[in-house]
Amino acid sequence: MPESDIPTSGSGIEIAPGICVPPAALQFSFARSSGPGGQNVNKLETKAQLRVSLRVIENRIGAPATARLLALAGPSHFSTDGDLLITSEETRSQRMNKDACLKRLRSLLVSAIRVPRTRRATRPTRSSRERRLKQKSCRATTKRSRSSPRDDD
Repeated sequence: MPESDIPTSGSGIEIAPGICVPPAALQFSFARSSGPGGQNVNKLETKAQLRVSLRVIENRIGAPATARLLALAGPSHFSTDGDLLITSEETRSQRMNKDACLKRLRSLLVSAIRVPRTRRATRPTRSSRERRLKQKSCRATTKRSRSSPRDDD
């Protein structure tokens, strides 16, 4: 997105619903993409890499959501400095790759903010247990009938 298309508010750039960061917190760098593309690959720097400080995000979303973000993104998306790294080189356009980075950041944050539902332990119903045992005995009967008769001499 061009800078004019990035949603902004008085406190900075809105990277997810209700989460704003200062513009300096988003650092883009560009490099040459790998893969096919002819001379375009050799001449232009279209690969976009977004670097966002984890401390800035943690101040906005809280520690539990930050822990979920770490789990969702995986260790390969974090630098040793504690920055979240998101890379895109799918398209031949620098602007579109930049948009893709922002879109991935947004989806990661939306997933991390959502509190997972706690699992309640349940027991199988009586009829489901009976069905399971009936299927088990039928299967055992089928296997028993396949075996060759024993000759007790």
